[in-house]
Amino acid sequence: MVPCGSSTTLSAGSSSISGSRPPRSRRIPSRAFLAYEQALEDAGGLDFDDLVARSLRLLAARPPLLRRWRERCHDLLVDETQDVDRSQLRLALLLAAPANRIFLVGDDDQTIYGWRLADVRRVLALADSLPDLRRIDLTVNYRCPPVVVERAVRLVEHNQERFVKSIRSGPVAAGRLILAPDGSDETTRIAHVIAGWPDDGGTRAILARTNSELLPAAAVAVELGLPFRAARLRLLTEDRRVDAILRAAESRAAETQVGATGAPAAGSLLPGLAALARSGIELPEPPLRAASQLDDRDLDEPLPVETGDLLAALVGWAAPYRSLSDLAEAIERHRSRIAELRRDDAQLTLATAHSTKGLEFDHVAVIGMDAGRFPSARSLRESTEPQRALEEERRLAYVAWTRARRSLTIVYDPASPSPFLLEAFSDRELGLEHDSP
Repeated sequence: MVPCGSSTTLSAGSSSISGSRPPRSRRIPSRAFLAYEQALEDAGGLDFDDLVARSLRLLAARPPLLRRWRERCHDLLVDETQDVDRSQLRLALLLAAPANRIFLVGDDDQTIYGWRLADVRRVLALADSLPDLRRIDLTVNYRCPPVVVERAVRLVEHNQERFVKSIRSGPVAAGRLILAPDGSDETTRIAHVIAGWPDDGGTRAILARTNSELLPAAAVAVELGLPFRAARLRLLTEDRRVDAILRAAESRAAETQVGATGAPAAGSLLPGLAALARSGIELPEPPLRAASQLDDRDLDEPLPVETGDLLAALVGWAAPYRSLSDLAEAIERHRSRIAELRRDDAQLTLATAHSTKGLEFDHVAVIGMDAGRFPSARSLRESTEPQRALEEERRLAYVAWTRARRSLTIVYDPASPSPFLLEAFSDRELGLEHDSP
């Protein structure tokens, strides 16, 4: 298997609705974790981390068991080595010892899961644990057009923590890279990208740094009637809080808008929503349910938007409608349209860069390559090692760019391009200014 970009093989031994704020950090209370652990114990169950941790404890405590498992792992292959955490690598090396007939495949330039405890230094230091390790670099990228390979490599070569290697495109690779400076609003920028794609029947993807940045892309797809694949992305109209806000607005309107007969006045849409917007609204958290009671929609990530912002969006949506019932009906129609267009076989995929590692598409557009967005200002600000976090963000951009088979379009605000673009392209190429002679 040869992933896009370089892959380092290691062997040892003898072988129209968009916009939201970033999500606030959510911490699980210690009592919730203890309750979770107790529930697992009561059920006699194990989660994924238990499988590794308990295996390590058992193998260390029972030498006969360790010998038996080593005999069953005469030759061991570890794929995606750059993604393993410390315990997973320790388990692999424990099973491979003492003969160390282990074959590790990974790409240090695609180490992008630091939040899952992956660490590029773990790959770079493998020789410390395996003295006879032989490294074989797979340096031909057979997927991407030469210009995409060249600029993606130029970007990632700014990282200090990586193997030194030469990466080149395949002998028959062809395609193009489009720089798309656009100072328009997000939905307009995305509409421009979609209109510019060739009608060649190829697969296409819009990639962003975060899920919230994909909301405008989903809104444009719905507006244009384009089927799209985005299993874990929901638009604001799909948030269940919308229904609760409408009910609260209806109640507030009944209190504030009363006709001469004592009945609520017709068309009292904006007063009720505006009153809520002024006073604010607090909605109760939905009750927790057993896993057997959850469906796919419930398993989606919560929308990263505050209730107040959702209420403000509702006020904005309300302008064309005369009543709350008219607005509610429009929202239901929008939800039905989304359900109709969201399809697993859609030609268009909307996804985060993290979720597309290992995937490829004929035409790729990476949106939001703006300063503060990619690299993520929040990730750098919250990291205890900002320089290392910056290198991981750079690897993430490398992964996003190298998903393209035929064309890569990079969308950015010419007033504030990402520093990654300044590393991979000249000012002239970016349309910023003429290079000095």
